[in-house]
Amino acid sequence: MDTSLNYCSQCGHPVAQKIPTGDNRLRFVCNQCETVHYQNPRIITGCLPIHGDRVLLCRRSIEPRAGLWTLPAGFLENGETTSAGAERETLEEANARVDIIDLYTLFSLPHISQVYMFFRAHLKDLNFSPGEETLETRLFHEADIPWDDLAFPVITETLRHYFRDRTTDTFDVRYQDLIVTRRLIP
Repeated sequence: MDTSLNYCSQCGHPVAQKIPTGDNRLRFVCNQCETVHYQNPRIITGCLPIHGDRVLLCRRSIEPRAGLWTLPAGFLENGETTSAGAERETLEEANARVDIIDLYTLFSLPHISQVYMFFRAHLKDLNFSPGEETLETRLFHEADIPWDDLAFPVITETLRHYFRDRTTDTFDVRYQDLIVTRRLIP
């Protein structure tokens, strides 16, 4: 469990890890006002931007995995729908405007407390360019995907599913738990 929480966001007093009454796991609880501070998984949402038989990838300019290729994605903001977050992240990272088609892949990564959601989307036009967190944006045919330089396993899996599904033109939602017992990023 993360031990980085030291003070209560409600009253400013110290917190301690304990199992609150009626609960079954350790939580951060304020020693003064008894507010329970829940820590839940982060949601990452993004797009698989498509133009014809090509997909748009972004080369990361930030850590983790700077210099490697990814789909445009990022953390969902409070008050935002998952599809709106995917559109926003695609605009921020690739200056690309998209029309969402549907949810395509959903990955649960409990070892880092994250959930990834990727939406298939059509590029509205070819006016895309690197955003602040991106070194380069480019459309790729399947044969040209830099498979050895993809930033994260969820990107590899989403692209593999997509190119396989294109052969039958059937794009079912794919769900996968990615259970990792060792650290993937050095």
